[in-house]
Amino acid sequence: MVAIVPVMEPQATPPGHAPDRRRVVTLSALTVLGGTTLAACGAASGATTSTTAGSGGSALAKLAQVPVGGAVAAQGPSGPIVVAQPTAGQVVAHSAVCTHAGCMVAPAGAQLACPCHGSIFDAFTGAVVRGPATAPLAAVPVKVSGQDVVAG
Repeated sequence: MVAIVPVMEPQATPPGHAPDRRRVVTLSALTVLGGTTLAACGAASGATTSTTAGSGGSALAKLAQVPVGGAVAAQGPSGPIVVAQPTAGQVVAHSAVCTHAGCMVAPAGAQLACPCHGSIFDAFTGAVVRGPATAPLAAVPVKVSGQDVVAG
């Protein structure tokens, strides 16, 4: 008995479904430029790097740099975070990684905005205000130690 198998031939991608060379090159250049711009913005945003604080551990930010009713970006023990000060002297922090697609959210007053797809989070609770994200930002434990915001 002989099995008959049809010959498989490559199929062309339907028109309009495959990116042309110009689009691929443009998107590649924008990706590189966007990453460079975000890196430059992050360095100039007022975010602080960890330094040793007296008895409180690693300083994530100076309390005076975190506006009351607002937030700032910082580097946490496990990655980028956003430190917020809902009321004077009270601090909270959340992961700065958007739960939708992994982009970095940016402080925008009492909210955190994701530049990739437009998700908005509450800076004080991490809750989703507007999607497409559906899960809240992960809380990061922080406290005030002297004039610093520290992990813990």
